[in-house]
Amino acid sequence: MSAEAPAARGPRSLLSRTGRPDFLRSPKVFRTEVLAGLVVALALIPEAISFSIIAGVDPSVGLFASFTMAVVISLVGGRKAMISAATGAIALVIAPLNREHGLGYLVAAVILGGVFQVALGAAGVAKLMRFVPRSVMVGFVNALAIMIFMAQVPEMTDVPWPVYPLIAAGLALMVLFPKVTKAVPAPLVSIVVLTVITVAAGIAVPTVGDKGELPSSLPVPGIPDVPLTLDTLTLIAPYSFAFALVGLMESLMTAKLVDEITDTRSSKTRESVGQGVANIVTGFFGGMGGCAMIGQTMINVKTSGARTRLSTFLAGSFLMVLCIVFGPVVSDIPMAALVAVMVLVSVGTFDWHSVRPRTLRRMPLAETVVMAVTVLVVVATHNLAVGVVVGSVVAMIAFARRVAHLVDVSGVRDPDGHQVVYSVAGELFFASSNDLVHRFDYAGDPDDVVIDLSRAHIWDASSVAALDGIETKYAAYGKKVTVTGLNEPSAAMHDRLAGQLTDAH
Repeated sequence: MSAEAPAARGPRSLLSRTGRPDFLRSPKVFRTEVLAGLVVALALIPEAISFSIIAGVDPSVGLFASFTMAVVISLVGGRKAMISAATGAIALVIAPLNREHGLGYLVAAVILGGVFQVALGAAGVAKLMRFVPRSVMVGFVNALAIMIFMAQVPEMTDVPWPVYPLIAAGLALMVLFPKVTKAVPAPLVSIVVLTVITVAAGIAVPTVGDKGELPSSLPVPGIPDVPLTLDTLTLIAPYSFAFALVGLMESLMTAKLVDEITDTRSSKTRESVGQGVANIVTGFFGGMGGCAMIGQTMINVKTSGARTRLSTFLAGSFLMVLCIVFGPVVSDIPMAALVAVMVLVSVGTFDWHSVRPRTLRRMPLAETVVMAVTVLVVVATHNLAVGVVVGSVVAMIAFARRVAHLVDVSGVRDPDGHQVVYSVAGELFFASSNDLVHRFDYAGDPDDVVIDLSRAHIWDASSVAALDGIETKYAAYGKKVTVTGLNEPSAAMHDRLAGQLTDAH
């Protein structure tokens, strides 16, 4: 079954198929979406500021990017309930450009990166997601959980001692409060309670305000301050293309994860195009660009229970309202409260079933290795996209090795001894066909050799070349080879390539 879903059209992106907004179907859904958006907005602020520091730009650049990304992606029809904002992966890609050439070139690269994403999405690159194996997906999820936790470690080291009981209290509140009521998201309750405690008691702990100054006005659209020349395009294009690939990889993997959590489908092509449009708009508003934000998406979907694009839209809207209108209040939120939220998210995100001894004993060794490699590469590089690519390559190699040994060759001689019929069964491709040449008795077979491929399929030129090699070896002994039983696709490839792959012919 395809992972693609029919895309809704333009302005109806916030609407259901009936034309009625999903969030207006019931007051409970509306309340859930609003409160989820508020929780995510609060969690976005320190993250966006931190990623701005990584990229070497003013905190407002990251906050503006988070605002425009979330709002635009909800309007152009991104994955329901998925949060897109400024991210660490994107910051790492564009940081060298900003450091060496300035903010104008960074913004220009974001806009061009968005154009690349639209083009790649329209070209169908999102369909490549079907080739990501489950073991890579599990490794991606587990690595994500580890990285979310690791990102909180700096907030728990070399800090005043009250930070630790505050984190513990926040975790306890989020675990216990849902047993009382689920009408209000437990993370929001935890943030409010801990903020009130620290302010009322005058407890000196790191706060959101310590991360950087919050903006006091909305972003204004404009053109990047760079020369519009071929030299500029040549300079920013490599960064923009890397930006586009990393952003799409993280966004599509996150969308696939949300699909599984919510048991719904989403259009990955539409998501790719939407990410591009959001980044183009973000660039013209002076933002640093972004992609799907996995930790905040988990807060929105798993922790807060959001299911529509309203929560995404409100997350971005609330972010600006909180910064501009309630900046002094937001600045007083203790980082311990947000750390507690993210720690709980990391624990809930990790697939604990995948590492149970009973599961590992039953799982094929290759699947476990692929999962472990994905986790290790992601944690080592701090790049989810690199981990997914490496994990997928390892999975393909493991698959090729496994399938390569599934080709069976059996020979039967005629009673009179003048002919031998070899029956070949299995999938013939570059890995399996390499061994095929060594499965025949060239010297001992009779003069008439028949190779029956009715139970085989030719997938590539390597297999045709292997059959040519077999015929050549038999010809050296003066023997004739007849290939029979080819299905239609295999026959077409064999007829087109046989005898054409080596200079000897």
